[in-house]
Amino acid sequence: MVAVLPLFGGVAQAATPDSSVPPTSAARVVEADARPDGPFVDILEVTGWIDPVNAEFITQSLEKAKLDGAQAVVVQLNSPGSLLSETETAEFAAALKAAGRVPFAVWVGPSGARARNGAMMLLEAADAVGVAGKVEIQRSGEPSVDSKTALKDKIAQVDAPVMAEFIGQLDGKKFQGVTLETAEPPVKQEDGRTLANLRTVRFQGLGLFAQLLHTVTNQLIVFLLLVIGLGLAVFEYYTGGVGIAAAVAAFCVGLAAYGLGVLPTRPLGLAMVVLSFLAFAIDVQAGQPRFWTGVGTIALSVGSLILFEDGITIPLWWAAINVVMIVLFMVAGMPTMIRTRFATPTIGRESMIGELGTAHTDVSPNGVVVVRGAQWPARANRGTPLKAGQELRVAALDGLVLEVEPLEGAARDHRERRAAKN
Repeated sequence: MVAVLPLFGGVAQAATPDSSVPPTSAARVVEADARPDGPFVDILEVTGWIDPVNAEFITQSLEKAKLDGAQAVVVQLNSPGSLLSETETAEFAAALKAAGRVPFAVWVGPSGARARNGAMMLLEAADAVGVAGKVEIQRSGEPSVDSKTALKDKIAQVDAPVMAEFIGQLDGKKFQGVTLETAEPPVKQEDGRTLANLRTVRFQGLGLFAQLLHTVTNQLIVFLLLVIGLGLAVFEYYTGGVGIAAAVAAFCVGLAAYGLGVLPTRPLGLAMVVLSFLAFAIDVQAGQPRFWTGVGTIALSVGSLILFEDGITIPLWWAAINVVMIVLFMVAGMPTMIRTRFATPTIGRESMIGELGTAHTDVSPNGVVVVRGAQWPARANRGTPLKAGQELRVAALDGLVLEVEPLEGAARDHRERRAAKN
């Protein structure tokens, strides 16, 4: 079985009390009062990539359905493909084709749904396949086909615009030695359609935690979480807050890291995104946008476009929104928030001239210093460099930037000694 963490794809408990499989917290069920009366069908909604979370959800659902006595499982599928590794793909395919499993069918729908590339393994292993109108089906390396062509080429067997009709048309079919009873009496409706008996179905889906992990395998969400997390990390470093931004940054970067681990990620693209924030941080330290802001903007733009491979792309409009958001945050938002954080009556920035402190980093000519217990962007006064840990004096203020000089050896000391000799 494909597995990443336990209970990712657990299914809801709706069986009798003596069931050998306990309920799991990772499931959602619409009709969960008890197991439906008579033969019942489990319905699984599978959307997005076939990732480890979705794969485990499907395989566990098939196992649970058999133990609970379900007559069949129906998968509602809308997927652009698979993100499973070769090993995970082999295990998933084996689980789908396992002997003695409960019968399962796949309905590609509703209208506009897709079943492409690696998602085709579900259709190939299913006992029956249905399609809604205007769907897209595509095997890897082959042209995509619509629902009519899929029916003509025997990729699908049932033309059903809605799920209820697809399940209803399975009535009387025999799969895996089981004759299905799925239709709503009377079997044929007045309009000639065969509809499902909705009183004998269970709707199941991913739990909250599993849904969260599945959501972050979307490349748009991954990129957004990554830039938010890195941006907040820079903010936390320069504002010296209470750690809330750092906690949110760690959460966002952690989720992004999971998504990057599942999606096919280019190391070069990821390196350029990280490099862009290091470049932005340099000019934040300087107190105004300069050369490194341009470098950061270019690196972030290029990194967003080459971050993923295997045909997974970030649309230009999404990349542009994120790049503009980050640039505005670094150029306008960061200085304003730093000014708000430190320019208070208790700080009294003008009174800081003459204050003593230490260099947090080398100041040559720009760096970070610690004055009055807080970190400040700094610039060496009259080009006199300072080493990290060296004691210093605040000589002047330039906006948010402190102009600092060493306690001894500064340009002022030389002027004073010359004046004393004269």
